[in-house]
Amino acid sequence: MKRSIWILGLVAVLFTACKDKEAEKKIAALEARLSELESNKRPPVSVTPTDNPVPAVPETKPEGPLPVIQFTKVDHDFGTIQEGQKVTYTYKFKNTGEAPLIIQNAQPTCGCTVPDWSKEPIPVGGEGFVKAEFDSNGKPNMQHKTVTVTANTWPKETVLSFKAMVIPKTDAQGPAK
Repeated sequence: MKRSIWILGLVAVLFTACKDKEAEKKIAALEARLSELESNKRPPVSVTPTDNPVPAVPETKPEGPLPVIQFTKVDHDFGTIQEGQKVTYTYKFKNTGEAPLIIQNAQPTCGCTVPDWSKEPIPVGGEGFVKAEFDSNGKPNMQHKTVTVTANTWPKETVLSFKAMVIPKTDAQGPAK
C-alpha cells in the first residue's frame, strides 16, 4: 500500500514538472513574439469596435445644406511626459458649413483617454471643441491614441490623434535592510 502511494506521488510530481516545462516553453515563445512586435517600427494599427454593423453599401452624401467641421489641428504631440501624468489637449473647430453642427459622439481608442466635446449645436460660423484627457498610468513608452468624432457632417467621422513619449516609472525600492 505504501509503495502504491509512493508511486502515485512520483507520477504526480512528474506530470507537474512536465506541465511546468510546457508552460515555460509557451511563455518563452510569447516573450520572443512580443519582442519581435515591439521592435517593429511600423505605426500601430488601431481598430475601434462599433455597436453598429458596417453597412453592405457605402453611405452616400446626404442632399441639402450640411455642416462642415474644420479643425485648426487634428493631431497633437504631448512630447515627453512621466508615467502616471494626466495631460489634456483641446482640439478647436469651426462650423464652416451651411447648417448647424451636432457632435453625436467622441470615441477614444482605449479607456486611458477621456473625451469631452461641445454638446450644444454649433451654429454656422460658430466654434466648438473636442477635449482629450490622456492618463499615462500603466502606459510606458511611445503612445499613439485617437479619438473618432462622429457628427452630422460628410463624412460622418473625423479622426483626431495625439502621441506622447511616456517615461516609465522607476520602481526603485532602495537598498535592502
